[in-house]
Amino acid sequence: QVQLVESGGGSVQTGGSLRLSCAASEYTFSTKCIAWFRQAPGMGREGVAAIYTGRGSTYYADSVKGRFTISQDNAKNTVYLQMNRLEPEDTARYYCATDREPAYVGTIFGSCDFDERWGQGTLVAVSE
Repeated sequence: QVQLVESGGGSVQTGGSLRLSCAASEYTFSTKCIAWFRQAPGMGREGVAAIYTGRGSTYYADSVKGRFTISQDNAKNTVYLQMNRLEPEDTARYYCATDREPAYVGTIFGSCDFDERWGQGTLVAVSE
């Protein structure tokens, strides 16, 4: 299993920016997708942005299109989420995920099936 560690969260005011990092223990030829999910207090987990590692194409939730950008640095085995024009509604714990392994539960986002064995995540708080 690819191990993922999230970092970069913090507290900002409305309109501010943050960049989250998702460091992977390895990139293998079989890693097809990496995505960012988030979970706000009292809410379910939702997909935010995904990147298809082979071709570098991306997919975004409507709520973040034009504000968030997902990217990858293959040399560092890291995926980033640049978040601009942050809003209070973006307040959540953010998690990254990769392809579901057989026999484990997954969730579909974009055209990939993501593993639901979540890590610690990183907290983003946006104030008025």
